[in-house]
Amino acid sequence: MAQPKRRWSKQRTHTKRSTWKLENKNLVECPHCHKLIMQHRVCPSCGYYDGTEVISQKAE
Repeated sequence: MAQPKRRWSKQRTHTKRSTWKLENKNLVECPHCHKLIMQHRVCPSCGYYDGTEVISQKAE
């Protein structure tokens, strides 16, 4: 297996790893029930996606 010819400096290592941060989830408002949901997902509270009912919810 290939071996590196020289050692990376600590500064170079930290610079490379500086982009490894976690990002916040991009939440949008459901147009039907106005709750926050993840983009491009069926709303878990009302069952609608793109204006059509995908999952039927039981009446409470």
